[in-house]
Amino acid sequence: MKTVLLHSIAHARTGDKGNRSSISVIAYDAKDWDTLVAQVTEERVAQLFAYRKPTAVKRYLLPKLHAMNFVLDDVLDGGVNGSLNLDSHGKTLSGLLLSLPIELETTS
Repeated sequence: MKTVLLHSIAHARTGDKGNRSSISVIAYDAKDWDTLVAQVTEERVAQLFAYRKPTAVKRYLLPKLHAMNFVLDDVLDGGVNGSLNLDSHGKTLSGLLLSLPIELETTS
């Protein structure tokens, strides 16, 4: 096994609505889909974002697209329009998720 960061096997997109962030993770290669499903879980994402104190983290799988979407509630300091802390919104949150360590099987 070797450890890589999520960004080496997937990319991400982020959106927001009020105090809720939506982060999609999309595999570069379909062969990595099962690894993503097994390792990029609601629990691991909640742990990664614990400092933002999400009240809920929900994962939605999109297997035909080899993608998943995470919805994180109450992580945007009240929402983009209600917060002076703009650095915590948008692409910075997807960047954090893409730093998640992933274990990949090595081929000999």
